[in-house]
Amino acid sequence: MHKLILLRHGESEWNKENLFTGWMDVELDDVGRAQAKNAGKLLKESGIEVDVAFTSFLKRAIHTMWIALDAMDHAWIPEHKSWRLNERDYGALKGLNKSETAAEYGEAQVKEWRRSYSVRPPVLDQEDQRNPINDRRYEGVDPELLPDTESLEDTYDRVLNYWVDSIVPEVDAGRVVFIVAHGNTLRALVKHLDKLTEDQVMELNIPIGEPLIYELDDDMHPIQHYYLNTPEEIARGVQQQIEMGKAFLQEVG
Repeated sequence: MHKLILLRHGESEWNKENLFTGWMDVELDDVGRAQAKNAGKLLKESGIEVDVAFTSFLKRAIHTMWIALDAMDHAWIPEHKSWRLNERDYGALKGLNKSETAAEYGEAQVKEWRRSYSVRPPVLDQEDQRNPINDRRYEGVDPELLPDTESLEDTYDRVLNYWVDSIVPEVDAGRVVFIVAHGNTLRALVKHLDKLTEDQVMELNIPIGEPLIYELDDDMHPIQHYYLNTPEEIARGVQQQIEMGKAFLQEVG
């Protein structure tokens, strides 16, 4: 049996401001840092010994990983960062207020951009400084691979490639892998692991800061998966994600 740990980064400074974040490099807020520390404490109390960590190029995920590992006394383990674990790229919507964007383009259009599996938001011009092609951290990435917008389907494709090429070999070698990433990248991975349909993954809500444990067989098929926190806390976290979406709809309605 193999073990895999998934963790969605803690609350960021832009969550409360209702902004499209995507590949914008936004820091955790105080709540997010506390969530990361609590996740590490839960993992330590569970007795799980992680061997290697993977995260994105975005500091809200990197710092969540560092804080959680420190709380586990595992700051020494190897860690790997990849742009393929970045959040979904929202193109020209990055940095914009969700409600103001809905007022400009219409609620139905923005909802489709946010929740559809295959529809991409507007493309971000390559001259725009928000485009990853202008960001030094991606200098080593083939410019043809860098997105100027993404659907969840696009995100799924790049995450799955990284899963197969870089993460599965670590899991297969018997190492306990810790992945700290983002809502959409983790939803993409869960879609693959649990063989979810497009409709099912669109309804999936992964609570922030809650370690999700997968036990896998030798073919990387799930035997079972579970959260470490109490069912009441997980339900509260899922409901929080749902309420955030409702608040957005009420604000633009």
